[in-house]
Amino acid sequence: MSFRLRLTVFYAAILTGFFLCFALFSYFIAQQTLLNVLDNNLEETTLRVVNSTNAFRNGDITLLRFPEDMGVFQTGTMFMMAVDKQGNILTRTPNLEGFPGLLDSEGYNAVDPVYSTVIYSGQRLRVLTYPLLVERESEGAPEIIGYLQMAELMNNYYRALDQLGAILMIIGGVVFLFFLALGARTTHSVLQPLADMTAVSLQITNADDLSRRLPDPDRNDEIGQLTLALNKTFERLEKQFRAQQRLLADVSHELRTPLTTVRGHLDLMRQMGETDPESLDIMQDELERMSRLVGDLLLLARADGGSTPLRWQTLELDTIFLDAFKQMKPLALAGETQLIIEDLTPIRIQGDSDKIRQILLILLDNAVKYTPPGGIINMSLIRQGNEAILSIQDSGPGIPPDHLPHIFDRFYRVDKARSRAMGGSGLGLSIAKWVAEAHRGSIQVNSKMNKGTTFTVKLPAMSETFQITPPPAKPAANGRGRRLPFPNLRSSTFSFRDDNSGE
Repeated sequence: MSFRLRLTVFYAAILTGFFLCFALFSYFIAQQTLLNVLDNNLEETTLRVVNSTNAFRNGDITLLRFPEDMGVFQTGTMFMMAVDKQGNILTRTPNLEGFPGLLDSEGYNAVDPVYSTVIYSGQRLRVLTYPLLVERESEGAPEIIGYLQMAELMNNYYRALDQLGAILMIIGGVVFLFFLALGARTTHSVLQPLADMTAVSLQITNADDLSRRLPDPDRNDEIGQLTLALNKTFERLEKQFRAQQRLLADVSHELRTPLTTVRGHLDLMRQMGETDPESLDIMQDELERMSRLVGDLLLLARADGGSTPLRWQTLELDTIFLDAFKQMKPLALAGETQLIIEDLTPIRIQGDSDKIRQILLILLDNAVKYTPPGGIINMSLIRQGNEAILSIQDSGPGIPPDHLPHIFDRFYRVDKARSRAMGGSGLGLSIAKWVAEAHRGSIQVNSKMNKGTTFTVKLPAMSETFQITPPPAKPAANGRGRRLPFPNLRSSTFSFRDDNSGE
């Protein structure tokens, strides 16, 4: 059974159940109302007879004189019987001549009027047993001298109830069919968007076309929200699928070049019949490049799967900052580039020391590679509120605006030929972004053509701050002092230069 049919039947059954409860309540009310009408009719007839009856006593003998006009009992639906205290029948209507005894023996000897239902000749009678009272001359208390039993056939009563029950059953069937049709129409209109969404989703799946989207139902209810969520899911799947295809193509391309180089040099040495040291060095470089590429891919794959744990500990970010500065200083000097620390604020954070250092090295390595000789690379670490702001600014050629949205994509290069020649794989910035976000931070880039690029990393800082006391500067032998990489004030600028450079 389909969900639509189950929902339709359930909807119709629930509404029909409510109607049946209402019908049963109505039937009960009608039953009590008709029975009250019947009892009231019996009571009125009984009182009219009692008020017209005369009682005579002669010692222990009681005589009752009933009214001569008894036309109400000629219809065959009304019955009357009078008995004395001993149960002897005093009088009865002609339609009770064949009745052997009392109409209702349970109401006999009762002090108050009693209503009951009995069966006479296969028919049900409603009986009212009414005590006959007379007042004694010597005492004020009335005395029961007998009972008057008034009865009426209940044919009309049961006929009315049967008709009402039949009508309610017919109406109940009609109501069920009506609600079934209404439920089918309602569920069809409600579930039709889901059916359309299912059909389009199957088409997308079967055609393997993730660029298609579900039609907008133009509604703000749950169906509209589900459509929006599925479209976002398809969009994300399309991006992931495209990224996977691009990743496979880029990995194949990246690995094909070093493998081709290694194979070419192996063939060359095989033909020469001897080992070529230069070819071995080239193969060693290509193998190291492949190792770095595979390591970076493995790191990102583990990061995507959430299986790369971070070793959380309290870190002195300024110390890691200075360590990265020292490590990259020789490369900057080799490229004739000035590496300058503009601001350095002591800040503590919670994080993984190796991963934070990796961010700095990636950003500094890119800055050194793309900054031309004579350029300047500025580094700064400041605190803004509860965030540590780490900034690295170079004076390179900049990044075109249309490349900025993709700069953190895997294997994305602005200048593909130049980046590959420099040994880059296009994964560094992707790793830096993952590390920053894994530390509940972010990384941003701002670049202007021919004016340089600035990468900004924001990390949550601990509330504790402290100051670093710098060691005293020692004058050099030639009288000029070397600036040490330990600033003691915010916004102090310093650089490292070779003493033998002549500057």
